[in-house]
Amino acid sequence: MLTAITRAPGPELARCELTHLPRQPIDADRAVAQHRAYRAALRAEGVRVVELPADPALPDGVFVEDMAVVLDEVAVLTSVAPPSRRGERAAVEAALAPFRPLVRLPADAFLDGGDVLRVGRTLYVGLTARTGEAGRRALAEAVRPFGYEVVPIRVTGCLHLKTAAAAADGETVLINRAWAEAGPFAGLRLVDVPAAEPFGANALSLPGAVLASAAHPATADLVRGLGLRVVPLDVGELHKAEAGLTCMSLVFDDGGERGA
Repeated sequence: MLTAITRAPGPELARCELTHLPRQPIDADRAVAQHRAYRAALRAEGVRVVELPADPALPDGVFVEDMAVVLDEVAVLTSVAPPSRRGERAAVEAALAPFRPLVRLPADAFLDGGDVLRVGRTLYVGLTARTGEAGRRALAEAVRPFGYEVVPIRVTGCLHLKTAAAAADGETVLINRAWAEAGPFAGLRLVDVPAAEPFGANALSLPGAVLASAAHPATADLVRGLGLRVVPLDVGELHKAEAGLTCMSLVFDDGGERGA
């Protein structure tokens, strides 16, 4: 069964870290409602949703994906660069502990989970303002015993690799080549998002559907053209915080809780 770890946003979301977008007013109530609909969409697709308590001390707490890379064999707890985000990891660590052995990256090996795209046994790692070469090397060391290949990708102009490239299914990657180099994805089917929808690549692939932003209808049509079912969601207030569909959950096959 798939499980998704989530954490609802609160009024403090307006104080989130921003890198590439100008700060805009965020309607906190609408953001909470949009996240509620996001969780409902996950449940409608058969995903068990674990909701962590909101924390007013953590403006970016809704973006749980950055705190860990969850693989079949292990969960790698990341090290994030912004000091304002370092308190987010403890709750995510506690939530993951029943499901996976845990490995922690060194404190100075910065890496965001949003920069890690898994396709099969390959982990594509975006080198960004949030993830450096030390973080990539540390992740490669952590997953080497389990047979994963770690491939670096240069990313410019956006926050995370998954802002520019995300999986639509096990062999297809949606991509904005203006932000992420395409060469390392050789062997995969690449689908270019429309120039008018530069953020369209960030979609959340589930076994029976792809969750996509309602703000990117042309991209959704491309995904439908692949024979995939699309669930459009309005996450406009969360987009103002540089959010996409993947960053608000950690989705993994729970495989039954360890020791259960």
